[in-house]
Amino acid sequence: MRLYSITISYKNSDGVVNQLKAAHELSSFGYFQRGSVREFLDFTTKILVERTSMCSRQSVKEQEYMCHVYVRRDGLAGVVVGDHEYQQRVAHTLINKVLDEFTTKYSSSQWAVLKESSVDFPQVQEYLQKYQNPKEADAMTKIQSELDETKIILHNTIEAVLERGEKLDDLVEKSEGLSMQSKAFYKTAKKTNQCCIIL
Repeated sequence: MRLYSITISYKNSDGVVNQLKAAHELSSFGYFQRGSVREFLDFTTKILVERTSMCSRQSVKEQEYMCHVYVRRDGLAGVVVGDHEYQQRVAHTLINKVLDEFTTKYSSSQWAVLKESSVDFPQVQEYLQKYQNPKEADAMTKIQSELDETKIILHNTIEAVLERGEKLDDLVEKSEGLSMQSKAFYKTAKKTNQCCIIL
C-alpha cells in the first residue's frame, strides 16, 4: 500500500484551479522519471479538481492507481493519489484533515492569490509520510461525519471524468503545465503500456 501525492488546491467560482501546495513520494520510480511523474500527478490533480463539483467527492481508478478528490463548498480542494490497495475511507479522512489544518493557517481570502512557492505548509509532506500505512492512520483518526453525507463516485478511468468529446491525449498536448520531456514521456509510456505512468 502506497501513497504517491497529496495536493491542496483552490477552485474559484469560475472553475479556475490554483494549486496551493503538493507533496510527492516518488521513490518507487526511477530517478530520471520522477520529474515527469510529478508533473503528471499535478496535471491529473488539476483535471480532477476542475471536473469535480463543489461539495462533492470522487474516487477515480486509473490503471493500478486511485485518485481521491474532495472539493469543499468554499472551493478548497484536496486530492490524494495512491495505489488501489490504499483504503478509500482513509484517503478521504486524510483529505479532510489536511484541508482543515490548512484553513487554520491560511484564510479563504488568501487562497485565490497564493503562489505555491510562497506557501509554508510542511504538514502536507508530514502527512504524506505518516499516512503511508493506512492501518496506523485509521487508528489515529475517525471518519468525519461529512464523509457519510457526501456521495463518492467511482469512475473506472480518468476518461470518464472528462467532458464529452474531450480526450486525455489532447489535454496533454495542449497543457502549458507539462514540459516537452514530460509529454514525450507520456507518449512513450502509453505506447509501451508501462506501469510507471499514472495516466
